[in-house]
Amino acid sequence: MNAPVKFYQTGTFTVGNRLLEADQRSVQSSEARSNSLNSGHRACQGCGEALGARYVVDAAMRATNNQLIAANATGCLEVFSTPYPETSWQLPWIHSLFGNAAAVGTGIAAALKVKAHKAGKAVSEVRVIAQGGDGGTTDIGFGCLSGMFERNDDVLYICYDNEAYMNTGVQRSSATPMGARTATTMAVGAHPGAPQGQGKNLPLIAMAHEIPYVATATVADLRDLEAKVEKAMGIRGARYLHVLVPCPLGWGSASHDTIKLARLARETGIFPVFEAEHGEVTAVTKIRRPVPVEDYLKPQKRFAHLFGTPGQPGMLAHIQADADRNIRRFKLLDEEA
Repeated sequence: MNAPVKFYQTGTFTVGNRLLEADQRSVQSSEARSNSLNSGHRACQGCGEALGARYVVDAAMRATNNQLIAANATGCLEVFSTPYPETSWQLPWIHSLFGNAAAVGTGIAAALKVKAHKAGKAVSEVRVIAQGGDGGTTDIGFGCLSGMFERNDDVLYICYDNEAYMNTGVQRSSATPMGARTATTMAVGAHPGAPQGQGKNLPLIAMAHEIPYVATATVADLRDLEAKVEKAMGIRGARYLHVLVPCPLGWGSASHDTIKLARLARETGIFPVFEAEHGEVTAVTKIRRPVPVEDYLKPQKRFAHLFGTPGQPGMLAHIQADADRNIRRFKLLDEEA
């Protein structure tokens, strides 16, 4: 991991870093950034996915000297960035179906490999990323993604996880957390919201394939996210990056709380941030002071039914227990702090 840069200014979300040495600055602070996802798209105000995609693709472009092709699943990211006949993408970009972005990325990588061999090169200088939301990744595209992992295809797949099918009306996906209200898991009955004991943990499933690199990140830590993208692009073979991207519309949160919620997801232990190589965890982002899960859940209207009278104290206790388990499982607590 890169040595952390200490910032002594508090109470700010500033990410420019222009007072740092050039080699310490984030990609987003540089005037030379590619702006791969350019302005003018139609994302909602405070969209975490728009931030995540811009951060990831700009970092990947710098890591590959702008030699990059992207395959993009159907979903929010595709819809708000490419309303026909317009596009906000400033790189070669291919729209796949909802569930085959990983397969399309694999095909692009295979074609580039053949082209490189014909030119007498061992590997292609042009790299490939595939990207999609949690619905197109954990559900509809699950088979194609597993195949990409099993074959160890030279593609970085990025999941922008906003925890539901936001583009089609906020329906539950297998990444929707327990207790969350969606259009298909309504806040009614004895057990309101998304059911307990369902869903998939895609980072752990990716690790089970023992691919070269798996990582999680959030849009709240720009430098960590960029460093993981750069590291992933320096590796050949199948790689998986899972980025938490809060959605103000689907989560019922204020648009200005997107970064705050992403940070709280990590600080509660609900969303562990780590890296793994060949199935083994190699690094984790420590939590200095664990935050109660209520601090993360209360700003989101999708969890409003868990509070008040009568509320759901049992479900809150279960969510807290899951967060505590993540802290133990990944050894997230910073003992020195």
